[in-house]
This record gives sequence, C-alpha cells and structure tokens, in this order.
Amino acid sequence: MGKEIAEVGSVKIADDVVARIAALAALEVDGVSAMAGNYTSDVLEKVSRKNLAKGAKVLVGQAEVKVDLALMMAYGYNIPATCQQAQTRVKTAVENMTGLEVTDVNIRIAGITMPKA
Repeated sequence: MGKEIAEVGSVKIADDVVARIAALAALEVDGVSAMAGNYTSDVLEKVSRKNLAKGAKVLVGQAEVKVDLALMMAYGYNIPATCQQAQTRVKTAVENMTGLEVTDVNIRIAGITMPKA
C-alpha cells in the first residue's frame, strides 16, 4: 500500500530553472563544448552561471516540457552520437529533478570549437 501525502500547496518550477538543468546536463557530455552564445564550459566554471541557459529554451506545460538547445560542439567528435548522448542526458536530468515528462529534446549545432593550441 502506497503512502498518502496530504497536499499542502503547489510547487511551480520556473522555466529558467528547467532551462539551466537542461544546459548543465548537456554540458556534461563529452564533445559538447558550450551552449551557443555563451562562454566555453571552462570559463563558465569560473564565472557566474547566470547566463548559462542562454542557449536553452523550454516550453513547460502542466506535466510536460519540450527542450530546445543550441550547442557548440568540440572538433573531432561524432555529431549525431554526441547529440544522442546529450538528448538522453538532458531528458533524464530534467525528468529526475522536476518530475516533468520530457516530450522533446531538440538540438541545433550552432558551431564547432577548435582544441586549444
């Protein structure tokens, strides 16, 4: 028999929070170097994460969310395979942290970054 929890109020998650979760999850994938329009992930670790979600857009419904990401890829990685990993990572992270069902994770590759010399 499951636990019954009395409802004591509502929880609303801001779109920006969902977008940040998606962005952070995508940046964890090898080959994703940055969110489009943002600094590289190395620089992001040193500065505020305020603009982290700049390359992420979300459309949040009652119990579902659609995610659109614009990513920068590192040169030399297989783009389709890397994007598939990013989609899986984003879907898992958003669903686990928010309880929302992720219906779509659409990725647009905005550019390629070259390795540091």
